[in-house]
Amino acid sequence: MLFISLPQTPVRAVEFDPSYIISDTDLNDYLSMTVSDIQSFLEKKSGQLAKFITEDKTGAMLSAAEIIYNAAMEEKVNPKFLLVMLQKEQSIVEDPDPSQYQYDWAMGYGVCDDCDPKDPALAKYKGFATQVANAAGLQRWYIDNSNNGWLKAKGKVYTIDGKEVNIANQATANLYNYTPHIAGNLNFWKIWNKWFKQYYPDGTLLQIDGQKEVWLLQDGMRRLIKSKAVLMTRYDSKSIIKVSKTELEKYPEGRQIKYANYTLFEDAKGNVFMLSDDKLRKFETAEVWKTLGFNPEEFEKVDALALAEFDLGEPITLKNIHPEGKLMQDKKTGGIFLVQDGYKYPLISRDILKINFNKVKITQVPSEELEKYERMGSVKIKDGELVKAPDSPAVYFISNGMKRPFSSGEVFEKLGFKWTNIKNVETTSLSNMPLGNHIYLDYNN
Repeated sequence: MLFISLPQTPVRAVEFDPSYIISDTDLNDYLSMTVSDIQSFLEKKSGQLAKFITEDKTGAMLSAAEIIYNAAMEEKVNPKFLLVMLQKEQSIVEDPDPSQYQYDWAMGYGVCDDCDPKDPALAKYKGFATQVANAAGLQRWYIDNSNNGWLKAKGKVYTIDGKEVNIANQATANLYNYTPHIAGNLNFWKIWNKWFKQYYPDGTLLQIDGQKEVWLLQDGMRRLIKSKAVLMTRYDSKSIIKVSKTELEKYPEGRQIKYANYTLFEDAKGNVFMLSDDKLRKFETAEVWKTLGFNPEEFEKVDALALAEFDLGEPITLKNIHPEGKLMQDKKTGGIFLVQDGYKYPLISRDILKINFNKVKITQVPSEELEKYERMGSVKIKDGELVKAPDSPAVYFISNGMKRPFSSGEVFEKLGFKWTNIKNVETTSLSNMPLGNHIYLDYNN
């Protein structure tokens, strides 16, 4: 079959790792939000900060969104990072009635745990614009001076709150240099993941930048594709999107993808199985696989433990003609069908043939042969494809059998999709697919 439907499996909850809080990309992506993005975000949080206007360091009267944006641009620090810091330090982003103290010490900059904010020596750090500018500048200073020997640095182990923390990257080092406690950085991590975790649609291939492992998103889980061979038999490697470690680990880890679809297994007792869309289907008898034309040389010998990873599907009997699927073309009409398990599924366009079955052999048969099979619904474009029809500007991502449009070209690019991967298809090719939800940047949705 064309689509994989996973059984419900236990998932591992995403846990806080004090050694790796956010990625360096998360810290340095200073172009992640525009001024209007920041303003819209503040308005959605319903705090007074969305309406706040104050004097910046040049004497100009600016909104909080403009102050945050300007600091991000000047120091090349992600505005999302600054927003989370504001919430972590004074809860000011979501507070409908913040005090003057919250504005004056919005980033907690220059005020230690034992400091008196009324101390005249601290007055130079007071004020919303000053706090945001200095906190952003300090992040850049930490990076530029990371090898000075006394700042916490990546790759080194420190005892923090009685625990050994092996700091994995610069962004995590920055956070501990600013807030030298695990609890405070746990709070940062919770807010970051609550506000800025981006969920990609099912069918997306993700890869941590700089690593080899490729993951498929399905049912909201990430599934490791165990080998390049399996990747090449199932998916298009050109569709892989590079993400940070924290971005990937927002998804619970699901069952690994270890084998190509339609792999044949033989256990120690001589039972033969076919892996079909993550279900293990047992051939009813040896006569069945022999009659259906399978060769014992194709069987991969496995133990019971390996087979136990899969849920059992429907057994394969002599009625399940072509359980692995076969393309047949009517000699008389030219119509092409996917024949599988005794049913025929029409292909309504050449686009679907090219996208789903690019190198699959087509067997020409008389009409009488195809009449033996009950007709079912038409084949849809497979999940994970980017497609566009000529009569509409919309670009769709195919996910769970639905066509999901991107809300804008900006969203398409910010999520890491590539314009060169879009396939132009006839309008007919999309006619059998329901329209799914728009794809947004989650913080704008």
